[in-house]
Amino acid sequence: MTEIVLMSDPKVAAVPVQECGERLVDVRRDGRLLVDERKWQDSGGAFAHLREGVLGRLFKAQELLPEAMRLLFVEGYRPPSLQRRYFDEYAAQLRSDHPNWPAEQVRSAASRYVSPPEIAPHSAGAAVDLTLADDEGRELDLGTRMNATPEESAGACYTQADNISGEARSHRNLLSAALTAAGLVNYPTEWWHWSYGDRYWALKTGAESAPYGPRELD
Repeated sequence: MTEIVLMSDPKVAAVPVQECGERLVDVRRDGRLLVDERKWQDSGGAFAHLREGVLGRLFKAQELLPEAMRLLFVEGYRPPSLQRRYFDEYAAQLRSDHPNWPAEQVRSAASRYVSPPEIAPHSAGAAVDLTLADDEGRELDLGTRMNATPEESAGACYTQADNISGEARSHRNLLSAALTAAGLVNYPTEWWHWSYGDRYWALKTGAESAPYGPRELD
């Protein structure tokens, strides 16, 4: 398996941001994407926003899927304060489970599942958590529930995990092919997490800088 660069890696933080100022848009207004509202309570509706350029790429990816499949959007923008809460809660759980781990090991392990707040692609409106559904809106099997932790899933949340069914692997491959063709990159520890324009995307694609940095929702 190719070495995985985690969000906590200093190489990610070293990527400069040249904020382009592109607006955040509500993906629900267009109606072309299926939008799951499981994150509504956490973010008060912020979850349904993305940078305009990211949304356009999701539309392109949607067109590349088989006719009987659709993207199911679950979460986009995440306010910095909410990102901090998610990261701190998961790090606290890891510290409790592994009291002998040094702080840097806790930070690195936590970043497999939640990005450190200062570089979080979700807080830049650059990342999306999504899955596949059939043409009637029923969620398809991609091997784990969305947002399954590495501990809960025995590592099956990793995009290239081999402990999933053939059907789930086929669905992951279809999702990956469409999103990659549309210009997004995957975070390899989370099959559902894809981004464009953030620091992680820039590092993976060789871009000199990231056009999207963390921001507050207007």
